[in-house]
Amino acid sequence: MVRSNFQDHPFHLVSPSPWPLYTSISLFTLTVNAALAMHLFSYSSILFFMALCTLVASMALWFRDIISEGTYLGNHTSAVQKGLNLGVILFIVSEALFFLGIFWGYFHSALTPTILLGAQWPPMGIESINPFELPLLNTVILLSSGATITFAHHSLIKGERKGAIYGTIFTIILALVFTCFQVIEYKVSSFTISDGVFGTCFFFGTGFHGLHVIIGTVFLAVGLWRILAYHLTDHHHLGYENGILYWHFVDVVWLILYITMYYWGS
Repeated sequence: MVRSNFQDHPFHLVSPSPWPLYTSISLFTLTVNAALAMHLFSYSSILFFMALCTLVASMALWFRDIISEGTYLGNHTSAVQKGLNLGVILFIVSEALFFLGIFWGYFHSALTPTILLGAQWPPMGIESINPFELPLLNTVILLSSGATITFAHHSLIKGERKGAIYGTIFTIILALVFTCFQVIEYKVSSFTISDGVFGTCFFFGTGFHGLHVIIGTVFLAVGLWRILAYHLTDHHHLGYENGILYWHFVDVVWLILYITMYYWGS
């Protein structure tokens, strides 16, 4: 009997891979040693950075295999792409709920400040950041990056390669400038994360948003590399499109952060 190499369904049956296991172990080690480092356990900081390196390496190799499956092996059929899109959308929903928890904690204290906070918000003794200085500039920069990446996306759909490349490059530059300005803002701030609930909520919210900006920047940088390597076409650019969707989510979260923590909270 001759066995056919063709399958009777459009779905991708993933071959055995070590990367999910390595990523899980790295995440567990990262979390445990982060908690231990906060309690000043010996060598926990070293193990934390080792776990961070193994996590980045595992995820990079994992995504390398996914790129190979979609670009060279042709495993990303339309049915598989729908499933991947749904997975990214659910991931972004989970991230939205994560930030919802941060805003919930912020408003819990901001709307009804206790006597321990001086019955006012910001709490007594804390000088909030002027929302019309560096935060406003950062808002303009991030919203501009949303416009440039949208231009790059539409250029790619139309088959205009130069527009896609230049639009993505400008977006990455704006993202790096935003991150640098965020670091400067932290350095010149008159309060820290240990200055009560105001400092904790502010730095926790803006810090995690900054982490998402860095992740989104890497996401788009990989997309740029794939455009330059002729991996993406006008009708097959799923990873790049999901990176753009993630970037727009980062834009929306920053707008809410700016309105609540910078403008209203000051």
